Amino acid sequence: MELLIEKIKNEGTVLSSSVLKVDSFLNHQIDPRLMDEIGKEFAGRFAHSGITKILTIESSGIAPAVMTGLRLNVPVVFARKRKSLTLVNDLITASVYSFTKEENSEISVSSHYLSEDDRVLIIDDFLANGQAALGLAEIANKAKATVAGIGILIEKGFQDGGSTLREKGYRVESLAIISSLENGLVSFEQPTTETKVELTR
Repeated sequence: MELLIEKIKNEGTVLSSSVLKVDSFLNHQIDPRLMDEIGKEFAGRFAHSGITKILTIESSGIAPAVMTGLRLNVPVVFARKRKSLTLVNDLITASVYSFTKEENSEISVSSHYLSEDDRVLIIDDFLANGQAALGLAEIANKAKATVAGIGILIEKGFQDGGSTLREKGYRVESLAIISSLENGLVSFEQPTTETKVELTR
């Protein structure tokens, strides 16, 4: 997706060979126009998949998930990372390891919002080791819902999350796949070519 790739080129910051910072448009400040285009893109890719619910995880997945839900006209459910006074009963939970925070957390969804009749589209911002997507898929499976697909904004193709999910049989659609962040350079996987761009901001 060219608009997302341009945003990464112009506003992303390579912090290390494994960490890309995109706070200016996704993880802290949100670009609504970009999220709208992302919603259109995912809705187009999964238009014929019979999606009834979108499942994501707080907080960076919520904006693209909501815009996708708007385009597909389906509700969005987000897994919470922290307990709430209003979210205590009938919970479906999974344990997720965060690559960037280097810690395990328990994510929760109310069983009232997922059922065996649902066909779920999982949406998340980054795909690195695949733990967040696997945790969301585990929650969907515990609810006896069907995971119809996984939509990722930015996949780190040099880590094993994408291959792990695909080997498990999940349909994964990533809008931007990064093949390397070595030496402060971001390399994007393309169908036929690879483009290297130095990020200096």
